[in-house]
Amino acid sequence: MSQRTVPTTIPTGKPRARDLGIPLPGTPGPNSAITDVEGVLVGYSTLIEGAGKLTVGQGPVRTGVTAILPLGREGVGVACAAGYHSFNGNGEMTGASWIEEAGSISLPILITNTHAVGPCHRGIIDWVARHKPDIANQWLLPVVAETWDGYLNDINGSHVTVDHAIAAIDAAAGGQVEEGSVGGGTGMNCYAFKGGSGTASRVVDYGHRSYTVGVFLQANFGSRQELTVAGAPIGRELANDNPMEAYFRGGPTGAGSCIGIVATDAPLLPGQCKALARRVPLGLARTGTAGSHFSGDIFLAFSTANPDSLNGRFPQGVPTEQSYSHMDFIPWGRMDDFYTAVVQAAEEAVLNALIANQDMTGRDGNRSPALPHEKLVASLKSRGVIGA
Repeated sequence: MSQRTVPTTIPTGKPRARDLGIPLPGTPGPNSAITDVEGVLVGYSTLIEGAGKLTVGQGPVRTGVTAILPLGREGVGVACAAGYHSFNGNGEMTGASWIEEAGSISLPILITNTHAVGPCHRGIIDWVARHKPDIANQWLLPVVAETWDGYLNDINGSHVTVDHAIAAIDAAAGGQVEEGSVGGGTGMNCYAFKGGSGTASRVVDYGHRSYTVGVFLQANFGSRQELTVAGAPIGRELANDNPMEAYFRGGPTGAGSCIGIVATDAPLLPGQCKALARRVPLGLARTGTAGSHFSGDIFLAFSTANPDSLNGRFPQGVPTEQSYSHMDFIPWGRMDDFYTAVVQAAEEAVLNALIANQDMTGRDGNRSPALPHEKLVASLKSRGVIGA
């Protein structure tokens, strides 16, 4: 499939991987973003305050909240088929037990820092109670996931509040998506460069029509020496200016975690969604990571097709001949192109999180340098990856 013209910069003007000419396989959607899946919205609350020495509770603050709404705000409470996969469980994604049991999600998904899961969980409940009281009158098991931003952020300071979680849901929109140091990705690092939020999509042709697969990552993983771009192992060439790994003095250099959300409009069973979630690590591996013990890498995939076929609400009355649910789904033998789409989009999402970024200094003067674009391009040109 040929490449189409997609935005090479994010709304604030920072470049993406495509702007640097990095070759990326597959056909992206119109924005190469998870929002290319119709109905999916992304919103952020970004908290950047203060500088200097850490004082717990006072900052500096470099954190936030990301909200992903599978069927928009009006679709909250409508069940989507879903599947969850933990590549490495040194992390948290609430609601995973219910996803495994029921094979569905019906609420906004929030991503934040490791010590802010609680207020985000409460924020989803409060938003639903305010806007969808009939749904909140039953039971709610929200999905909130996290990665660690304690190198740059006053992570123990309780800076993320319920109001920030609600604001991220209210801000969620379609179209182009801001990337880099925004939302839950604000204080995150990837391959010891400034990391954070990244997204991409792929279009899968399926005979009579096309489907979209979108990936959103909160990228906070990998050691510098591992970094690989378009198959080129360039991490060792960019070993200079590595204050984060110097700070940990030989400690868990690949630590931090990665949360990945996969969305598609292809009709899938819950087990097939789980199979998509299992492919995200293959996309991460293309960027070099071997999967650190201290990196909680947890992934969730959902399908917006067959809306509410898997709803788990309280039933009313006795069963009748209409008391059945029905689902279309892609045959298992035709899933390979969807797996490929996840891998390709996950790889690009990592690169976008790295490239749509700039240096950040946080607590105690800790600094995370941005991936140097000129050095990256020069290295790829010298290897013939990018044309001279």
